[in-house]
Amino acid sequence: MGYDRAVMALARSSLTRPALMRIALNVGVDALLAALAVPLARWLADPATPAVLHPLWTLPWGAVALLLAGLPFRLSTQYWRFAGAGDLLGVAAAAIAAAAIFPLGMHEGGMPFPSPVFPVLHALVLMVLLAVPRLAYRLKQESHVAEGGASQPVLLVGAGEASDLFIRAMAADRSAPFRVTGLLSAGRAQTGRRIGGLPILGTLGEAGAVLAKLRAADRLPSVLVLTDPTITGDALAALMEAADHEGVRLARAPQLTALDPAATGARQIELRPIAIEDLLNRPQVPLDREGMARLVQGRRVLVTGAGGSIGSELARQVAALGPELLVLLEQSEFALWQIDIELGESHPDVPRRTVIADVRDAARLARLMEQYRPDLVFHAAALKHVPMVERNPLEGLLTNCLGTRNVADAARAAGVQAMVVISTDKAVNPSSLMGASKRLAEMYCQALNIAAADEPGAAMRLVTVRFGNVLGSTGSVVPLFQRQLAHGGPLTVTHPDMRRYFMTVREAVGLVLQATVVDSSAGAPPDGGIFVLDMGEPVKIVDLARQMIRLAGLRPEVDVGIRFTGLRPGEKLFEELFHGREPPEATAYPGLLMARPRTADAAVVGQAITEIATAAHAGNQRTALAVLARMVPEFVHNPDGHLPESTARAACGHAEGHPS
Repeated sequence: MGYDRAVMALARSSLTRPALMRIALNVGVDALLAALAVPLARWLADPATPAVLHPLWTLPWGAVALLLAGLPFRLSTQYWRFAGAGDLLGVAAAAIAAAAIFPLGMHEGGMPFPSPVFPVLHALVLMVLLAVPRLAYRLKQESHVAEGGASQPVLLVGAGEASDLFIRAMAADRSAPFRVTGLLSAGRAQTGRRIGGLPILGTLGEAGAVLAKLRAADRLPSVLVLTDPTITGDALAALMEAADHEGVRLARAPQLTALDPAATGARQIELRPIAIEDLLNRPQVPLDREGMARLVQGRRVLVTGAGGSIGSELARQVAALGPELLVLLEQSEFALWQIDIELGESHPDVPRRTVIADVRDAARLARLMEQYRPDLVFHAAALKHVPMVERNPLEGLLTNCLGTRNVADAARAAGVQAMVVISTDKAVNPSSLMGASKRLAEMYCQALNIAAADEPGAAMRLVTVRFGNVLGSTGSVVPLFQRQLAHGGPLTVTHPDMRRYFMTVREAVGLVLQATVVDSSAGAPPDGGIFVLDMGEPVKIVDLARQMIRLAGLRPEVDVGIRFTGLRPGEKLFEELFHGREPPEATAYPGLLMARPRTADAAVVGQAITEIATAAHAGNQRTALAVLARMVPEFVHNPDGHLPESTARAACGHAEGHPS
C-alpha cells in the first residue's frame, strides 16, 4: 500500500496544465452524465410519474455521488482513447458504488424510493451512460487510424495474445504506419474466427493460397508480420517462399514491451527483420546450466583465440558462470581489446587478464601456464579460413598443429585439469590443408588423452569437440552475403550443390561447455572419443543466399542475382561430421554425439608435428605436406578447387537425401 501511495503522489506531482484541463473535462462530462442518469432511472422505475426532475437537487446530488464513488477507481483520470476492459470495470464499479451512495441523500431529504428496483436501474443507467461515450470515442479514434491513407496493410501470422496486442497498438496509434487487415493462424481450428474484429483467413500452411486470393481481390498486404516467435525453420522458409511469390515483405513484430498501447504515441512502432538464424530448422537444445556452473564457478579458466568468433563467445559464457579468474589469450591486439572492453561492461566483477601471445611460442605458453595455473583451458585459437590457409599452408600448419601441441603440452605440465579443443567438420575426410591440419591436431589430443589416462593420479583430460559452420563467424558466408547485398549483388556461390552444416555461435559454445560437463562428470572413455555437436540437416548454400535476399525484402534473380564461381582451393561440396570408421554414439545429452575415432600413439603424432614444424620453419612446403599426408591418409587434397567426377556423383546422392 505504501508503494501505491508513493506512486499516486508522484503522479499527482507530475500533472501538467494540459493534463489537469483534461481531468477537469472528464469530471465535468461524468458529472453531467451522472446528473442525467437520475431522471432516466426514475422514469424507468416508474414510467407513469410526471415528476422525474423533482426535486431538482437530486440531479447535482447524483453527480456528487458519482464523483465520490469514482475517487477510489480514478474515474476522472481515465484516458478515453485507450479505454479497455480494465477501464470499463472501473466504470461499472463506480456506477454501483454511486447507486449505493445516492439513496443516502434521498433518505436525508425525506424522498421515498420511486420503486424497490430503483438502485439497480440507477446503476445500470450510469454504467451505460458512462461506458458508451468512452467506447464511442475510442472507436472514433480507431476509425481515423484505419482511414489513414499512409498506413500499410499488413497480415499478421499468429493468432495469439501477441497479435491481439499488435492490433490494439495499431488502433491506439494516431499515426500508425500499419493497418491490420487479417490474420493467419497456426491451427485450422481458429480459421473463420475473429480477433479484434479482424478475420482469421487461414492457416500458416495456406499462406500461399490466402495471398493469391487477396491479390485477386486487390487486397494484397504489403507486409506479413510474424507475431508468433515459435515460427522458425522449415515453416518460416515456406512462409518466406509464399510471401516472395506474391512480392510481399516478411518481418517480425516488435517485442511485446514495445507494443504497449500507452507508449505508441511516444515512439513509432517498427518491425524487426527476420534473422537468418530463424531459418535454421533446429529445436532448442536444453543445456545443463547447473553442471556448467559447477564446472566453471570458482575456477581459473584460460581461453586461447579469445578474440575470435568462438573464443569471444566462450569468454562471454564462461564469464557469466563466475570463474575465479578468466585469462584471455589472443594474438590480435584489436580483437583482444574488443572482448576485454565488452566483458568489462557486462561482467565487471569477474577478475580477468588479457595476454597477447602466439600459440606457436612454446616457451611463452609454458611461462603463462605456470604463472596463471588455470584449471580449465579452452583452445579456440586456429587459422580456419580454408582458402586463406591454402594460400598460406605453412602458417596454417604451424598454428593448427604445432600451436595445439604447444597448448596441450604446456597445460599438461602446469597441472591443468581439463583442456577442450575446438575442432571442425572439415577434419573429416579432409580435402583442405585447414581440415587436414585440424585432423592432425585432433589425433595428438586424442593420443595424449589416452596416454594421460594411463598415468597414476589425476591426469589432464583432453576433450575434443567437433562442429560445422557458425553463422556470422569471421570469414563465413553470411557476412560475405551481407556485404554483397549492401553493394547490390550479385551473391556469389561456389556450386549449386554446395552444402554446409550451420548453427549459431551461442548454441555451439553452449554445447562445447555441455561436452566438457559430460566428460568431467560421466567420464568419457579413455580412447580419445570426440564429441560431435548435432548440427541438424545440412543447408544448401544457394538456398541460404536466396533466403538472405528475401530477408532483405528483395527477390532472388530479379532484384539481386546469384552467380556460381566454382569451388575454391581446398573446398568440397559437402562436409561430414563422422568418418566411416568413427561410428557415432549417443550421449546422455541431446545435441551431443560421440565419435569413436582411430587412435594413434602420442609420441608418433608428436614427432610428426615436430617434422612438420621443422620443415615449415625452413620454408620446405613439400616436406611438410608429405608428412601431413602420411599422418592423415584420408586427406585427398583439392588444391585447385577441381571437382572429381566421383565426388560429383556422391554429391548428387547426398542431394537426394543419401549420405555418401
